[in-house]
Amino acid sequence: MEVQLRDPKIVMKLSKLGSFHQSKLSFLRSFLKEFKNWKHKRDLFELDEDGHGRAVYSLSKNNRTYSLVCFANKIKDDERSDRVIATKWDTAFTLHDGIPTKKDLDRLYQDVPKQEVGRLSYKELTLSRANKSVRIFNHVVESLSQGNQPDKNKLMEVGYLYRTTAVYGSGKFGLADRFRIKNREEICGPFRLEMMLVYLVREFTFDQVNHIAKQKNPRKAVELDKDICRNLGIGNSTGLGMAPFIVNHPTLLNNWILSKEISLKKIREIENVKDNEVELFKKTLKKSLKNITSWNTDSEFQKKKIFGLLKDMEKLINFINEDFDFKGKYSFNELYLWCEKNLKDECIEYIVSLMMEPYDNIVTPLIKKMSSDEEKYFNIPTQKNIENLRNILENNYSEIIKIDFSKKENNQNFWFISKNKEEPRLADRYLDYGSDLEQPLAIARDIKILYERISSKKNSLSIGKFLMENNDLRHVVRRAFISENFPYAEIQDNTIGSKLMPIDMLRLKLSFFGAVKFDPRSDKWLRICMFQGAPLLNDLKSLDDGWIYNSLN
Repeated sequence: MEVQLRDPKIVMKLSKLGSFHQSKLSFLRSFLKEFKNWKHKRDLFELDEDGHGRAVYSLSKNNRTYSLVCFANKIKDDERSDRVIATKWDTAFTLHDGIPTKKDLDRLYQDVPKQEVGRLSYKELTLSRANKSVRIFNHVVESLSQGNQPDKNKLMEVGYLYRTTAVYGSGKFGLADRFRIKNREEICGPFRLEMMLVYLVREFTFDQVNHIAKQKNPRKAVELDKDICRNLGIGNSTGLGMAPFIVNHPTLLNNWILSKEISLKKIREIENVKDNEVELFKKTLKKSLKNITSWNTDSEFQKKKIFGLLKDMEKLINFINEDFDFKGKYSFNELYLWCEKNLKDECIEYIVSLMMEPYDNIVTPLIKKMSSDEEKYFNIPTQKNIENLRNILENNYSEIIKIDFSKKENNQNFWFISKNKEEPRLADRYLDYGSDLEQPLAIARDIKILYERISSKKNSLSIGKFLMENNDLRHVVRRAFISENFPYAEIQDNTIGSKLMPIDMLRLKLSFFGAVKFDPRSDKWLRICMFQGAPLLNDLKSLDDGWIYNSLN
């Protein structure tokens, strides 16, 4: 039996993409599997009694070493902010290519704490900063210094000691350009170095609280319990700066989604599911409920989604226990079809992720196909003609070209770059100034303009000649021809309409990172947790790939 890939016109709707969850394809999970047999070391740990100073952690294999350089800074409480306009942070980090010398450390000390204002070199690969979750951090230090373990219930409310506010790479602020490192086998997956930095930062946070507690009360202090450490992650505050990425990288987006869709297709095509595969699926399903029930948020939008997810999960479990037989042919296909008919998107996509858990043989080869040499696909085939272009638009953008952009609600918003931090922002076209500085992120509107403009052109007119008089539409002509070969390259929605929920765009990307427990603070920014439940550095060699479903208990 052959199953068709899911229709891009359905999958690529923002409400669907905003229901994606982490899976075996997620970058932080594939990073841990790739690096589980690397040697690790704490090379330097020079912190004062208050935990301020510097530290270096490294991962090494054969002749390759990656080193996290940490700077813990003394700041005032009123200087601590997760906003992008902040200029001081509790900690600042960079991932160094190789083993840093004393000269490197002195150089980095001058620039890493400055973040965007500083300048790095080609020896540095990623850059980040993080702030304490002060209430939880202080509770942990105080408890440990008194010889006690912290209150697990308090820890569960947050799930981390620190949260990052940005992780930069690929040439920003002087960091190494991607071309220098893209052919390294161990970092072939997207964002692998960024995941490495965040994971090593997590290790530093545990060492720091243990150190401060010990300095505070040398005789009585105890170290943070390893099980508690494993079930704490690193938080992250993410805003609109992440959203344009998925618009500006169409072939990369396609490769992420396509890998997921191929995984689902192959799993649905399994004629006879083995008993051990069924057991792993059921075990993961049961374990995952703990993650959902410990998912805390004040967002009414997200509370409604979590409530719906739990209700649908209950419905699914009852169906599996009472009415479903995995011994039938193509049982995962039958289960998926039932989900499509009976459950909402939030739960459907959750189950799609769970279905991958027993199938390393299907998922692992696809991980290596999730990157993209985007430059290869940016040449426009100018020898093709208007008829070719019209066919692509009518086939691949059939819903988009039906949108009436003369209606105010379909043209409500515009994207721009803020003056202070050069970060993407969203504004109301009819209330705010600056629409003359709009960024080219309204792909649906521009596709519609393109379709209308070619309507009066001859089928035989070459694309090259068309562009000579219509250069303002070059960006969407390019995208249209990219979509011909990359079916999941385009969001099938209006990114400037009044109904836009920008956090759907953020959540899509974060799900592929491997984030859990999305906590929207508005429709434009949210907090998440990464590596919660993950093994510690000393546990990596015996990695259990199901760690993502572990929770505080």
